[in-house]
Amino acid sequence: MSIGMILRPLLIALLLFLVLWPELFTPVFAPLAPNGGPVIYARATLLSLSLSHLGLVFVASVAATVVAVALAIFVTRPAGAAFRPLSRTVANMGQTFPPVAVLALAVPVLGFGPGPTLVALFLYGLLPIFENAMTALSTLPTATMEAARGLGFTRWQRLIRVELPLALPVTLTGIRLSVVIALGTATIGSTVAARTLGEVIIAGLLTNNTAFVLQGGLIVGLFAVLIYDALVQLERYLARRTGAASMPKSTP
Repeated sequence: MSIGMILRPLLIALLLFLVLWPELFTPVFAPLAPNGGPVIYARATLLSLSLSHLGLVFVASVAATVVAVALAIFVTRPAGAAFRPLSRTVANMGQTFPPVAVLALAVPVLGFGPGPTLVALFLYGLLPIFENAMTALSTLPTATMEAARGLGFTRWQRLIRVELPLALPVTLTGIRLSVVIALGTATIGSTVAARTLGEVIIAGLLTNNTAFVLQGGLIVGLFAVLIYDALVQLERYLARRTGAASMPKSTP
């Protein structure tokens, strides 16, 4: 039995207990709380903050994936090849500005709440997904593509049935990086009234309560590690499948 198989259920159990029954950890966090101050964050349930945090990351990641993959498909076609440098510049712009600067620019337009945070997470998530998708679509096996043409597949059939499935494992690597970045970056959304686990961390910093900071940071870290691990396992599974079935099959 590998170390990963042992650690994975332990980390999942720790995360569930922290989110659902945080009061069980009062003896652990008590030495880190100020004298007479609260030990467990109670202004909102950690479960509701976790769900809101994950919801923002999910929406932003899905939007970034759709846009980045669509852009990668476009620039890997003959008609869009000339736009590849421009598309790279646009994708890089998302990570040129610090997230705080994006929030500051978005608040006057979108107001306080989840909107500015979604914009920041979306922009930050574009680059890794776009680069990986473009690389995957540009380096597909020549023999496989020729076989697909020989079977009479149209351009759309080759894209949907051959290119995207073969590019999926590499593209998923970019999605994994994007999601992990978003999980950490989403915490600053609480500075503009978005409901995230950053609320717990910021409350701890404002009140000099290290217990709050550790609670929020630990939950975010556990989410990042577990989601990262889950996506790695999915990548390996898809890589095995696409490796075993790299040749397209004709329809009866």
